[in-house]
Amino acid sequence: MNKSLCILLAGVSLTAASLPALAQEGVSTVISGLPDLLKAQYDGAPQKILPSALGNWTPPKKPWKWCHSESYQGNPWRVTVTKELKRLVDGLIANGTVSSFEVSDSNNDVSQQINQIRAFIDKGCSIITSIPGSATALDDAIDTAAKANIPFVTAAGSVTSANAINVDSNYSRWGYDMMTAIDKTLPKGGNVLMVEGIAGHPIVAQERQGADKALAEDKTLKVARSVNGNWTANVTKTVVLQAIATNPAPIDAVWTTGSESRVVAEAFAQAGRPAPLITGSITGDALGYWKANPDKYRFEGHALLPHWTAQTLFRVAVRILDGQKPKLNTLMIPIPAVHNADLASWYKPCMTPDAVSVFPIPPNDPMPEDLLNAYFDNAKPTQGWDYSKTPDACAK
Repeated sequence: MNKSLCILLAGVSLTAASLPALAQEGVSTVISGLPDLLKAQYDGAPQKILPSALGNWTPPKKPWKWCHSESYQGNPWRVTVTKELKRLVDGLIANGTVSSFEVSDSNNDVSQQINQIRAFIDKGCSIITSIPGSATALDDAIDTAAKANIPFVTAAGSVTSANAINVDSNYSRWGYDMMTAIDKTLPKGGNVLMVEGIAGHPIVAQERQGADKALAEDKTLKVARSVNGNWTANVTKTVVLQAIATNPAPIDAVWTTGSESRVVAEAFAQAGRPAPLITGSITGDALGYWKANPDKYRFEGHALLPHWTAQTLFRVAVRILDGQKPKLNTLMIPIPAVHNADLASWYKPCMTPDAVSVFPIPPNDPMPEDLLNAYFDNAKPTQGWDYSKTPDACAK
């Protein structure tokens, strides 16, 4: 084990109440020793990167009780994350490794999510996985879980508790990269409509931070307006139509951070406006819309997809329960890029403009096991994991 990262705590095996100054030197050493692809994910990361608090933790005996705390299930992306996580955990239930899988949903109510997490603690869950509704508000509940010897593992948004393990991506970098793609595609500049996700969500501020950095570097791009689409199709379409109606000047690009690029394109077509360049995460309905309307859909974005989000969360949680020790509190997962010229290779026949619950599946695992190994001491293969068994995008 990397001794510079092993935090020994008297009386409480999980709680990282105080981190010595030498710990940050250990963090830098770990990051510098990562493979180049992973090392690059920490460049400019807005999250505070700390040593893992699990260096002194002993896993409970099998079978494990798995609890998952969701903050929102109001769009297909989030539903698909839960569905894929359940598929994977069900495999462990089938072989007796896990006894049960329980899911809570707070529907964007942070206080409710805190109460649900505390209920999971009272039930004696072996591990709590979560998509958090706040970067900071859950910290006390997470620390309470730590005192109860229950690891707390997040996805799609980091929390600030030193006791959590965050399976995340550098969303500030992603926001920057998307705005940079707009800049490169529009060398003479233009007006950009900003469509953000759920106000207050941990990654929204990070994505905007990256976009603002890119805007500050290129004075030719101007923000026409900023709206919140809540990462939900009907909300996004409504706010985009309203923004179009109140901005008669040309809108050359839409910087959006969700999976709603199809409805953005539809809104511009409905309003009789020229098709803008759109960023975001590629989806099945967007690919279907592109196939049917190639002159009305222009995309430069990434594949921030629900299946591999659930898969990396599952794999990290299983490795922790298996006694493997994460080296850091935040494990950065690269987000694959998708260019307009690549759309044909992502398209499948089941993808139509109405296929809102269909998400493309990367042809190769975005986080191969040997790459994930770099994040763990005493690394070994993930129990119950086989990327080839990921359901096809067109599977019923």
